[in-house]
Amino acid sequence: MSKRSAADSQTEGQAYTKVSGNASRRNDATADEMGEFEDAWEDEIESEGEAVDADADGGVDGMDVDEVMPAIEESEEKPSEPEAFIPGTHVLGKDEVLEPDDTVYIMRHSMNVSWPCLSFDVLRDNLGDERQRYPAVAYIVAGTQADRGSNNEVSVYKMSSLYRTQKNGEDSDSDGEDNEDDLDEDPVLEYRSVPHDGGVNRVRAQPLPPSSGLPPVSQPYYAATWAETGKVHIWDIRPLIESLDTPGYSLEKTRTNKPTFSINSHGHAEGFAMDWASSGGANPSALRLLTGDIHSKIYLTITTPSGFNPLSQPFVSHTSSVEDIQWSPTEPTVFASCSADCSVQIWDVRTRGRQSATGIDHAHESDVNVISWNRNTTYLMLSGGDEGGIKVWDLRSVKKRGSSGGVSSPVAAFTWHKAPITSIEWHSTDDSVFVASGADDQVTLWDLGVEQDDEDVGTAMNVTPDGDQEVPPQLLFIHQGQKDVKEVHWHPQIPGTVITTALDGFNIFKT
Repeated sequence: MSKRSAADSQTEGQAYTKVSGNASRRNDATADEMGEFEDAWEDEIESEGEAVDADADGGVDGMDVDEVMPAIEESEEKPSEPEAFIPGTHVLGKDEVLEPDDTVYIMRHSMNVSWPCLSFDVLRDNLGDERQRYPAVAYIVAGTQADRGSNNEVSVYKMSSLYRTQKNGEDSDSDGEDNEDDLDEDPVLEYRSVPHDGGVNRVRAQPLPPSSGLPPVSQPYYAATWAETGKVHIWDIRPLIESLDTPGYSLEKTRTNKPTFSINSHGHAEGFAMDWASSGGANPSALRLLTGDIHSKIYLTITTPSGFNPLSQPFVSHTSSVEDIQWSPTEPTVFASCSADCSVQIWDVRTRGRQSATGIDHAHESDVNVISWNRNTTYLMLSGGDEGGIKVWDLRSVKKRGSSGGVSSPVAAFTWHKAPITSIEWHSTDDSVFVASGADDQVTLWDLGVEQDDEDVGTAMNVTPDGDQEVPPQLLFIHQGQKDVKEVHWHPQIPGTVITTALDGFNIFKT
């Protein structure tokens, strides 16, 4: 981001002198006895000598001649280079706004929606993995936060015409031909919606195996929503996707407009924490769903050949609101949770009494809002706190409950964000890269593999002018421009692509 003056500068042009409206009349010609013919065009043509004499006398027949002003020369001074805006170091002036620097983006698009979405999830599609071609296409499922409960919806969005970002002075093609990847087109946002009772606190889509496409339209593709009413609804969104891709496809309202199943285990207590267990395939019988509420309880719902079956006994080691849940990427019976009680807990669903065996009791100074389990290096976990801190934990060194040895310590900690961390997620394939969003309207990209050179320590590249805020070398990128960013996800099939949701809609970008 760079900053500039919000008001366009105005150039005062020099006023030109107006020509006099009173032109002196020419004298009537005197005719002699011979009666000479008068040349009708005689007075319009002057000899070169007459023109010179007229200039010398200051006018012709007493007519005032306006002074010709010299041409206004444009300033040769080059405009100042835009200044990179670093939060915590720079402060916007009264008449300054942020402008994105499109030279650092491969792709950047913004899309507005009718109602803001507090949560969304990326949907798999049949367009292939490791996609690099543009324009790109992406599918997401989201839930709204409308002004009234009856106006809320669950929506499947299709983002298309996601072309490369055009850069100033960039030629589309060296041969003068149009490059299909680089057309300057606006993105297209299409959607299909079904009504939802109450605002959607969180939405999560059924996980599908890597490198697999969508199930056939005859088979379900589930998404779960945590409603502010205290219920968890499970929806079959596969027909909604089909209607976006197949013109004329008729939706079966009996299949889409009502939840496939509703979980009432939490009573009237709403919640935010929710995660599906990774299944070995698209077989619904392998699915398991965890949900945590603001009254510190976590419930497990499993699937059987006859449908969904919520288990009645909750997991009860937390003492305050459960904020986030993540299943282990490798152990099918293990999951982690974080809470407003400042702790991160590790659970095994086979444990009697539904108590966690391992935990980090003081993971943060305040509420622990979000966690993310590394799917490649599975002993690494991220946590984000209400104080704005981000911590990296090595689960191999986390102490078991009742054991001696002191409090567990993170292997890395960052305090860049100045407001609560609202979302955090490891990269799907690069085990050292993660993305985070905060209530300070920042989306940050990090790489733990970056180390600071000794000769750079203390230089202006790493320390603010006041010397009180060091810019971490692991901080690769700051994306700004949105208000009240709530959630961020990598797109698993388009490497390096990030999608965010905020009060003013969705952003999708690749740096």
